[in-house]
Amino acid sequence: MNILDSLNDYLLLQNFDDSDASVKLSRSQMIAQVYAQMENSISVLSDLKRNKSYIYTGGAATTLGIEGSTVMKEIGSIWEEEILRKIKAEDLIEKYALELRFFHLLKSLPVAERSDYQLVSNIRMLDKRNTYVAVKHRMFYIQSTADGSIWLALCLYNLSFEANGVEAYRGTIVNTKTGETIGDDGYQVDDILTSREKDVLLLIKKGKKSKEIAAQLSISVNTVHRHRQNILEKLHVTNSMEACRMAESLKLIS
Repeated sequence: MNILDSLNDYLLLQNFDDSDASVKLSRSQMIAQVYAQMENSISVLSDLKRNKSYIYTGGAATTLGIEGSTVMKEIGSIWEEEILRKIKAEDLIEKYALELRFFHLLKSLPVAERSDYQLVSNIRMLDKRNTYVAVKHRMFYIQSTADGSIWLALCLYNLSFEANGVEAYRGTIVNTKTGETIGDDGYQVDDILTSREKDVLLLIKKGKKSKEIAAQLSISVNTVHRHRQNILEKLHVTNSMEACRMAESLKLIS
């Protein structure tokens, strides 16, 4: 199951409107540049509508062995591969899973409230000596289009100051207005699947066939097939095994 593929689809296949937003983009680019300069961070502004990113590098880039530049670097993807491939594999998977939950949380909120939230992850990245060091990754969705689609995402990579480093991935969603963190029971993504679809998926996870599911839930086999198809479409996966894993990542089932 490829969480990245599903996350990519959710981000890029939104119904973006066509209004000109050049002023908002320029302002967001300035914000990204200032973060890189003030915090010595690597700052990545991703344009989900156009599938491109703008990268600004502070001093941390040198320590991490990433090519720095005094000017903005533009790439034709929302995924900053030069940076992402330095993240420890298991940390990267956890990071993507939390970003998927973060996206669904924000889509459930009014546009005006989205800027109150950020995702904070403690990850391990290879430095210029090819040694893993602790890095704090922060992610904000800072602009939406007029139709409510999430448009601009800002990611920041800073060297961590934790005394004992990072022994395993840790991530959380923070409401910066209230200081509250949101645990697994508060991601508010339950409405992706209906309660009946969750029932069907739990039985699929237990290895039940369509006939067995139909009998246990007192519904027809055709209805089970329809639920199966809806689940695959909603979770952007191609088979039931991927659906179970994706649903677990989103905390829809356990």
